[in-house]
Amino acid sequence: MKRAFKYRFYPTDEQAAELSRTFGCVRKVYNMALAARTEAWTRQERVNYNATSTMLTAWKKTEEPTTTTYGRAA
Repeated sequence: MKRAFKYRFYPTDEQAAELSRTFGCVRKVYNMALAARTEAWTRQERVNYNATSTMLTAWKKTEEPTTTTYGRAA
């Protein structure tokens, strides 16, 4: 037998802003990784997890911290 649970939460304005910022960062990182993988695919190359992780580390060092904080508090 399968069960499902539904939860609803009501974040405060501060929590909603933090969630919005976090999801924005996640979306940006996902799109950057997808673009890198797509570009590599057109060159008939593969990008594995380790390469993507290395790219993320480089992005953290080069991106503007006020724009994208990758989940860390600003």
